[in-house]
Formats: sequence, C-alpha cells, structure tokens
Amino acid sequence: MSQQGESPAAEDAWWRRLYDEKARDTGPGDTADTLDDRFDSASGAVGPDGPVPPDRDAATPPEPPRPPEPVAPSRAEPPPHRGIGQLGDRPSRYDPEPTALPATGPEELDGLVPDTALDGARYGTYTLRAASVRGDAARSRGEPRRDALLTARFGDDEEALVLVAVATGARSTKAAHRAAADACRWIGTAVARSHARLSDDIRAGRRQDLKSGLNRLTDRTYGRLRARAAELGEEPERYTASLRCLLLPADPDCRTRVFFGVGAGGLLRLRDGVWQDLDPRTPPSGDAPPGAEPFAEPFRFRGSVARSGDVLLLCSPGLAAPLRGEPALAKELAARWDAPAPPGLAAFLTDTGLRVQGYSDDRTGAGVWEA
Repeated sequence: MSQQGESPAAEDAWWRRLYDEKARDTGPGDTADTLDDRFDSASGAVGPDGPVPPDRDAATPPEPPRPPEPVAPSRAEPPPHRGIGQLGDRPSRYDPEPTALPATGPEELDGLVPDTALDGARYGTYTLRAASVRGDAARSRGEPRRDALLTARFGDDEEALVLVAVATGARSTKAAHRAAADACRWIGTAVARSHARLSDDIRAGRRQDLKSGLNRLTDRTYGRLRARAAELGEEPERYTASLRCLLLPADPDCRTRVFFGVGAGGLLRLRDGVWQDLDPRTPPSGDAPPGAEPFAEPFRFRGSVARSGDVLLLCSPGLAAPLRGEPALAKELAARWDAPAPPGLAAFLTDTGLRVQGYSDDRTGAGVWEA
C-alpha cells in the first residue's frame, strides 16, 4: 500500500520497482541463515524445559511441568457407518453406502438418475412420504437405479389431485432406467390431461368410470413404450417396466384412495399395527388392456377408503419382496410407523433403507399417513 500523502505517480513508480525483474532480491540477509543457525537462535530463547520467563524472582518456585499432549495416531480408523440399519444376524456382502457411479458418456448425460430421490407433501387429511434408493447390488456394480419415482400435483385447492407413480425397468437391460422414467413421465402426462375428470370421479365414487378410464390411460402409456422400443431397435419385452400408481385427492372430505397399474410390486396397509396385503388379485387374461402384447401383464385396479391412523404403502418389487418375505422387516417398520405422527423425510428414507440379507434390489416406497 502507498503511504499517506504519496502522489499517484510515486505510487506507480513504487509498484514498478517492486515487480522489476532486474531488481536485486531483498530477501536474503548478510548473516548466515542455515537450519543450524536457526536452531541455535531458537535455543538461545528457549531453555531445555521450555521458554525462559523474563525477570523471574529466584524465590518463586518453578511451575510444575505440564503433562505431555496426546499424540494423534498416524492413521485414524474410519468412523463407523451410522443411520443405515440391518436386520438379521448375517452381515451383508455389500457396503452400506454407494461405492461406484454408473458409467456414462457425452450423449447419455440427460439419462443420468441420482442414487436417491426423496419427496413429501401434506394435503387434506394425509401426509405423503416417498423415497427411491439404488439397491446394494447396483451401488456395488456401478449400475443406474432401475426404479423411477414421480410425485406430482395437478390442479388447485380441493379439486387438486396428487399422483404417485413407481416404475421398475426390466432386469439385466441396459436401458431399464430410461424405460422406467418414460413410464412415469407418460402416465403423469396422461393423468395431468384428465385430472379434472378423474378428481370428480373419485369424489363422486364412480368406480367403474375410474377403472375403465385409468385402464385406457395405462394402455396408452404402454403403447408409447412399445413404440419407443421400436425406435431404439429393442424388443418390446426389454424396453418396458412395471408401473404402479396412487391417486390421492386433496379434498379433506374425500378419503378415497385409488390404486392402478401393471406389473410387480406391492400395495400394503398398516392398520392397528398389523400389515394387510391389498394387492389386487391377478384378473383373468381377458381383462388385459385392449391391444396389449402377449407378454403384457393385466391391468390392476383397487379403490379403498382410508381410516384415521392408516398407513398405505405403495412400493416397488425391491421393497415389496423383503416386506413379504422377511417378518423382521415388516415388524420393525410396523413399530416405527404405527405412531401418532408420520416420520420426517430423513427418517422415512432411513426406514425404507433398512437392509436385509438376500435382498439387494432398488427400493422405492410411497407411504400415506392418514390423520
């Protein structure tokens, strides 16, 4: 900085002298400056027991020596994993945290999906929690999450309609995550265009109109998936996904909850501390969507009326399988969720991520807590 009172010209000359490449280096001094010299200089000011205090009275007793400071280990142990629980006595073969990212290229960046998706809302008499997590196997192999999750609200006020869509791409298919995302996006588009009629049908209790209308919307979604498969040169059964959806009206006076979709997964209800499996029975093959391919699974539909204290859970196959096959997980989640208040987003994510040996697929779940 220039001193006070210097002219701008003098300041400019000072900076030029400072950065002139021909100027002599002013750093080194005329005296020796080796490591030994610096040690000798420091030893003159520091005695063998530490710094020498100035003007110490000879009658004053010396201070007691201080205990040595603890020395940190040269290589600290990694902290234990927290927040990710595991049920069962056998340890999992996979790391509890993500280890490998999916490989991608410049043309595939728009298809990347994050390891975890989390969302929530509160409307009418219910609270929604939704999470989708890449499975242990995919995390270890650096594969993308095959599950897709969509949560969306269409409309306003009491006429609003909330859609939760969960899709799972075909196993061992490179584009499985894209097919799942397409299924969620296209069913979301279809519901958005018809949300006013759907909301009215739900509140009026027009079950048959709802079933036939949602069947058509679902069939159109799978028609678009088949067309997309043809564009990509894929077999239709490879570029497809299971699709399960919930429609939740925002009207606090309407407690009707509507489920529809195609393919594997789960629809369960926790009532009075006990899990109930609400998955509709597979209808006869004649009830499949019109124009469906032979490999397509039949359309599923169910409407239910919620009670105060109910928890409705829509889930992908990766969460439905351990809930149905491992009693310890069902018992643990029942204990955690049979509470006066729904869990927060972080707690719901932790709960749905409880690990069970032998189940390593993606997990996606949407829970609806009824007040």
